[in-house]
Amino acid sequence: MEARVFHRLWTRWPRPLDPLRSIKVKFGVVVVVTACVAVLIVLWGYPLGFRARQTMPVGVLISLVVIQLLAHGMTAPLREMTAAARAMARGDYSRRVRATSRDEVGELAQAFNRMAADLAEVDRQRREFVANVSHELRTPISALRAVLENVADGVTPATPDVLESALDQTERLGRLVTQLLDLSRVEAGAAPLDLDELDVAAFIGDVTAEAAAGHPDARFEADVPAGLRATADRDRLHQVVANLLDNAAKHGPAGRPVTVTARPGAAPGGLVIEVADEGPGIPPEERARVFERFSRGAATGARAGTPGGGTGLGLAIANWATELHGGDITVLDTDEGCRIRVALPGPPR
Repeated sequence: MEARVFHRLWTRWPRPLDPLRSIKVKFGVVVVVTACVAVLIVLWGYPLGFRARQTMPVGVLISLVVIQLLAHGMTAPLREMTAAARAMARGDYSRRVRATSRDEVGELAQAFNRMAADLAEVDRQRREFVANVSHELRTPISALRAVLENVADGVTPATPDVLESALDQTERLGRLVTQLLDLSRVEAGAAPLDLDELDVAAFIGDVTAEAAAGHPDARFEADVPAGLRATADRDRLHQVVANLLDNAAKHGPAGRPVTVTARPGAAPGGLVIEVADEGPGIPPEERARVFERFSRGAATGARAGTPGGGTGLGLAIANWATELHGGDITVLDTDEGCRIRVALPGPPR
């Protein structure tokens, strides 16, 4: 315990040579100060009757103490980098090096900290990639499984419409795999959008039908003006609406409707979509964090919780796809339940 306290105090000890920009100058200062201290101790001993063979060992010891105090921190970043590198080998990317020096060692410490931050970000993206894959593939797999189970059990005949629905889910899986494989490029803002003009009513109908297949105990209602068209990336927008419906169905009361409304945006080709449920809603203090990855909120019942539940990725993915369009997604104040609005600006001019 005492050793740890001493180590903590020693690491916080001021580093007097940090302002110097060259490690060569630092070594020179240490040598000069050490020599001056030794000479002064010898000269101080002569008037008191001490000879050099008596004062020299004392001067050497005092010089060593002065060196430790004066040169404190010159090589500490190197030892810290060694310990941090060993921690990284074990998967801990949180270690950082104290980089207060302005010399070459300080520059190396700053570069090491930047590298550690980059590696931590890469590791975070890798973990989120796996979580995104699991989350995004779950919905179409569940819908496809439900269709095939109904056909296998004889509940639903294998009509062309049923088989076409299963084929659509399979194609949806293929598109999702393709999209998720370039997740790192998308996160960097380098993934292009495949913008196209959509029939909003037909699009919302397809998404709600898919959601209904995955949530047979939920009821979905759509309010979309006939003839409404908008410009967006169909697959990305599908991610937005599908995740919102999935969350609303999970956190709303069983048997109560989940409502999807759409209307034209402020600009030509723009679109505003709102998804509402009658669940417990999102507390105001959690609304700022609900679109963060892995933000799940506190559950308040068997089907309750914030719409970031499950893996905590649904609203984060919706937020990411919305921002990719240049739009915004917000939680609206309501008397009861939860209402989330997605506003897309339309094609760039």
